[in-house]
Amino acid sequence: MIKFIFVTGGVLSSVGKGVVTSSIGKMLQARGLKVTAIKIDPYVNVDAGTMNPYVHGEVYVTDDGGETDLDLGWYERFLDLNLTKENNITTGQVYQSVIERERRGGFLGKCVQIVPHVTEEIKNRIRSIAKRANVDVVLTECGGTVGDIEGLPFLEAIRQMRLEEGVENTLYVHVALVPILDATGEMKTKPLQHSVNELRRIGIQPDIIVARCRKMIDMDALRKIALFGTIPEKAVFCSYDVSTIYQVPFILDEQGMGDFICNRIKLQHREPDYKKWKEFINAILNPEYEVNIALVGKYTKLADSYVSMREALLHGGAMLQAKVLISHIDAESLEEDPSNVDKLQSFDGIFVPYGFGSRGVEGKIAAIKFARENDIPFLGVCLGFQLAVVEFARNVCGLRGANSTEVDPNTPHPVVDLMPEQRALEQKGATMRLGARKILVRPGTLAHELYKADEIYERHRHRFEVNPRYVEELKRGGLVFSAVGEDGRLEILELPSHRFFMASQFHGEFKSRPMRPSPLYYGFVRAALSRKLGTVAVAG
Repeated sequence: MIKFIFVTGGVLSSVGKGVVTSSIGKMLQARGLKVTAIKIDPYVNVDAGTMNPYVHGEVYVTDDGGETDLDLGWYERFLDLNLTKENNITTGQVYQSVIERERRGGFLGKCVQIVPHVTEEIKNRIRSIAKRANVDVVLTECGGTVGDIEGLPFLEAIRQMRLEEGVENTLYVHVALVPILDATGEMKTKPLQHSVNELRRIGIQPDIIVARCRKMIDMDALRKIALFGTIPEKAVFCSYDVSTIYQVPFILDEQGMGDFICNRIKLQHREPDYKKWKEFINAILNPEYEVNIALVGKYTKLADSYVSMREALLHGGAMLQAKVLISHIDAESLEEDPSNVDKLQSFDGIFVPYGFGSRGVEGKIAAIKFARENDIPFLGVCLGFQLAVVEFARNVCGLRGANSTEVDPNTPHPVVDLMPEQRALEQKGATMRLGARKILVRPGTLAHELYKADEIYERHRHRFEVNPRYVEELKRGGLVFSAVGEDGRLEILELPSHRFFMASQFHGEFKSRPMRPSPLYYGFVRAALSRKLGTVAVAG
């Protein structure tokens, strides 16, 4: 029998459900069990693709082109899985499916209702993923906060699954905040108690409660949580602040959570093996070096806008025994006062990430120009790749006014332009060039040295591309396109005369993993460390 674990959250959103879900999966994997993970998002959007990063953080892209919630990134990184778009279930998807079925006459004249028709669709999606994945355990995280009106159909569906799958095959984990009052230092469990009561009103009694707190909860708080949560004290755990998020599986397992779960749902397992994971964490916690990276972006007020990029840099640093310190530089600040660009000299590397629209573009271009002219290691991704082409066209090839038509539709030199197949599209959702695609890497280039392969597969999310009409002129100026897609589209650029100047149209961060970093991010951090240490190369 497949086991189902459901993770809910209380008190406030972003309480850490995604990390707890990933950590449970890691504890089970360490015991030799096969798992998969699902994220339920109660918003009415069909997917995350049309959301601004300030609204919901980055949009995470799967191999099959799904534009999903960023928590799928945590699942993939912690569990080293390649998930699909089906692993992100939204209200929009569920209602769209039910309504389309109703229009086809699929309900045989019935009055279509939330219960049972919408809840049946939710349960069918969860079970379908479980069947295809061929796993021992399916982890399902219910997004939002208990009590949110839009989340009620999903909570009702998972309530029903206990009746249908059996108590021994289902487990409810509730994660809620335990704040500490600054004035008294007292841990307050009342908000958590209220969220558990709200969950009970829906018909769900949690089997495990995870208290999210700045520090380990004391026994008094633990006993209160157990008493008012109607669970044994051994079923209460604490996810407290740690130096790196990758420690969370350990701190929960040390409290007995892994064994408790296995005993509760009768999972046969081996002794946990964390050897490789511990080596990775040790590299993070005990670095020999330190590098400072300037991330020049337009969504810098919300760190989750660049979470996969941040983690990819961390993965690269861990392989090099280096702590990567990231400073978020608002690209607009480089436009408002051009002298601010000189401050980039103090950084070991300059990173220009993705983005949409014209805001902050000239600031990013100024940062790219500064990196190129001062031989500071540079990495650009997606828009960063496109703007590296714009900067080179303007300042090396002499194409005055060169730009992307996304920024300036009337530019005299559209070196970056909308892809032809995008021109007739009317819908915005799920219509970009998305997902993993085959890329051919040119031998004798830095890209080939980093990837050590002639063919790679990387994930994409864009509508604009380098205009083929300008490629030869850019090459004559010295720009090298070291990788090209199977469809002929340019994928990686580099400057051989530079210490490290590379950019990719694809998003290498989505496939970066602990102990297996993205080659481009690894190469970038390695070059930044070399510059800092004054060496030609750094081993690792």
